[in-house]
Amino acid sequence: MRIHFIIHEIFEGPGYFEHWAFKNGFKLSYTRLYLGDTLPDNAKEFDVLIVLGGPQSPSTPKKESPHFDANKEKKLIGEAISSNKAVVGVCLGAQLIGEALGASYTKSPEPEIGAFPITLTCHGISDPLLSKFEGKELVGHWHNDMPGLTQNAEILAYSRGCPRQIVRYSGLVYGFQCHLEFTPFELPALIEHSTEQLEVGHEHEFVQSEDEILAMETSRMNHLLHSFLDGLVQKYLQKDCH
Repeated sequence: MRIHFIIHEIFEGPGYFEHWAFKNGFKLSYTRLYLGDTLPDNAKEFDVLIVLGGPQSPSTPKKESPHFDANKEKKLIGEAISSNKAVVGVCLGAQLIGEALGASYTKSPEPEIGAFPITLTCHGISDPLLSKFEGKELVGHWHNDMPGLTQNAEILAYSRGCPRQIVRYSGLVYGFQCHLEFTPFELPALIEHSTEQLEVGHEHEFVQSEDEILAMETSRMNHLLHSFLDGLVQKYLQKDCH
């Protein structure tokens, strides 16, 4: 199983995704855009594409972020989806999946930074890949925007601050606005690169303090991500058997 990561910034890495992949002995490859890496030429080079988050939005121009090219990423994502690869997007990555499928991202009703609960919808409760989720789960957040919805997209989870927390675009394509991959190791760097957002956090209901963020308990959300990814890989492996 070949897992490819698109990483936009050094401070927003793969976190528990990488731990899961190592534990399973999968072959990992990376496009670290902040180092000037180029994207894969095509989707033949991987089985699972994981597009991570970042401070950019899908409309961020190259003059503001020279290493970020949304159009190139959307092209690769679209090819991966068309090739029936498994595709997972987190935060910015989820928004890019929606954009690749023709659904424009939009502002979230509220910014969210910290640990806040998400609630499964009826579609989420019935999705086998979320079978380990309770009806409400405490997970990580770090966003201002949310992914767009295609005609066939189904919302699997929402929060009080954002109505689109987990979106299923198709059987092998999922977008997570929330961050189940957070581990304690990643949090200090995220805080360091979000000082402006945190300084005005008192103005927003769903922005926690630095101390609250550092105290975030991640083991449960990591367990849920592990279960989801195991299920996604099994679904991918079985797709040619039907």
